[in-house]
Amino acid sequence: MSANSIALVGHPNVGKSVLFQRLTGRYVAVSNYPGTTVEVARGAAQDLPGVAIIDTPGVAGLPASSEDEQVTARVLVQEPLRAILQVGDAKNLRRTLLLTVQLAEMGVPLVLALNMMDEARSRGLTIHHEQLSRHLGLPVRPTVATQGQGVKEVIHALRQTRPPAIHITYPAPIEDALRDMARYLPASAVSTRGLGLLYLTGDPVAQDWIEQRSDESAIAALRQRREEAQRALGQPLALAAQYARMAWVERVVAEVSSGAAVSSRPALGVTLGRWAAHPILGLPILAGALYALYWFVGVFGAGDLVGLLEGTLFGEIINPWFSGLVHQLLGDSLLTEFLVGEYGVWTMGMTYALALILPIVTTFFIAFGVLEDSGYLPRLAALTNRIFTAIGLNGKAVLPMVLGLGCVTMATMTARILESRRDRVLVTLLLALAVPCSAQLGVVMGMLASVSLGATLIWAGVVVGVLLAVGWLAARLLPGERSMLFVELPPLRLPQASNVLIKTLARLEWYIKEVVPLFLIGTALLFALDKIGALPWLIQAGEPVVSGWLGLPPQASAAFLMGFLRRDFGATGLFALESSGLLSPSQIVVGMVTITLFIPCVASVMMIARERGVRTAVGMFVLIFPLALLVGGLLHRLLALLGWS
Repeated sequence: MSANSIALVGHPNVGKSVLFQRLTGRYVAVSNYPGTTVEVARGAAQDLPGVAIIDTPGVAGLPASSEDEQVTARVLVQEPLRAILQVGDAKNLRRTLLLTVQLAEMGVPLVLALNMMDEARSRGLTIHHEQLSRHLGLPVRPTVATQGQGVKEVIHALRQTRPPAIHITYPAPIEDALRDMARYLPASAVSTRGLGLLYLTGDPVAQDWIEQRSDESAIAALRQRREEAQRALGQPLALAAQYARMAWVERVVAEVSSGAAVSSRPALGVTLGRWAAHPILGLPILAGALYALYWFVGVFGAGDLVGLLEGTLFGEIINPWFSGLVHQLLGDSLLTEFLVGEYGVWTMGMTYALALILPIVTTFFIAFGVLEDSGYLPRLAALTNRIFTAIGLNGKAVLPMVLGLGCVTMATMTARILESRRDRVLVTLLLALAVPCSAQLGVVMGMLASVSLGATLIWAGVVVGVLLAVGWLAARLLPGERSMLFVELPPLRLPQASNVLIKTLARLEWYIKEVVPLFLIGTALLFALDKIGALPWLIQAGEPVVSGWLGLPPQASAAFLMGFLRRDFGATGLFALESSGLLSPSQIVVGMVTITLFIPCVASVMMIARERGVRTAVGMFVLIFPLALLVGGLLHRLLALLGWS
């Protein structure tokens, strides 16, 4: 990132992404911020030659709390920026200006885009933006990003940026500490006052950045000034600073705005938003949204589209043609087998990546973009918060858990929306352990339905019981505290198709560049294991455990191994045994419980390694594999003891 970059900053759900699209067009790059798993989008400004726009994660304020917010703080503190473009919600002027004050104190040139002015006007709120601009000492431009209104004015303001002139007078102990700290702070693009305020109020990014660049005596002096100010005030410094900002903001808002914040007749989006957040009325809306999400991603994406691409396009057209071409050119060679054999990088690797996962990824990204732009995600989290609190999580965990019923691999990536590493690891563990993907779930439910309703209830009871027990225990063993749920509930609005499309294309570009190679590497590994005889040996080695402990036929060993390659392969292998009359009703239940709790497919394991690290992936593998066998064996003995068949 260069000094010719502009950081796009704002609260969640204020239209940042829409304005980012208006400023950059469709050609953007989405990648993880260095040293994190948080995505940051970058794009070249269309009307500002040589200038890059960075769409940072939404931030409630500083000090930063979640990993997403810390990435935004890193951009502000560590990177040499040309300017900051804040996108604010005109309906929530007080909240917007509280963040404006903090950004202005950085000393970096700042422009404020007051977005969603149409919604503010519909509620009877009038904002005199020119008067506000004089109070703030920086350009303020009203915008309606979804309609492109005000974008040209924002671009013009960005061409003539200057440092803001806001000055908040804080309590004397804070002001004294800031004056004393100035000589100890390292040089930065951020003003000494802004950097000092971040340090005093406990921002983790600013503290780490300052202490990494300071000697021991400077660090000791900075800490001493902070402790002295804390003792003198008798309350948290962050709270005292926020009170001072709030008092200043209240005076400004009273002078620059007029009219009621809410109209006499609420807009349809406001009414639907209230219903969606209601503890009773919100439940049918929640059920409908989750079903629509599951149907679009799990049924349409993982079912219809996968069947069309894998079964028809690849299975009947592309793969036979490509296999014939390779055999014609290379004959029956090792290279031919490597390319188009049973574990070929094309017939398995590329087919999995393009025909199996790509349709699921595409539908998932579209669905996520719609939920994101509509403003429903915060309500989804709020309604399910109490349920997930029981297993040490908050309501945001509902999205990856539901999407796991479509594809656990993509749901693992979705866990990024959770604030802390502890929560992301916990959700990833539960996804890998007890959430069947749609392909596997279809086979499992079909087999259990052929036995009895009781068989289905036993399977569901055991799987849910294991999920709750492991979640409850892991939440108490994993270091860190459960993240509290703090979400703003914006009005529901119709998503912008162009915005959803742009974000979907950007995320698909990431998938093709970073995830597809994982499938090829995994396939090459399986090919090598097969060639050295390790795969047949693994199947044979598993037969004593499968038949002795689980009480299943020895042939089921191959089904479990294939289940690691792809989840529904394992269930399908057991289905073939049942069709041949080799499984009794109790063996079907034991087999379905074990294969559901069994280690996820190789693509999911590789995604876990990529998102959480190799050590975490290995740790989950070591935990899940014996736990699935333990639960399956105990269930086998319990059913035998009860004489259930």
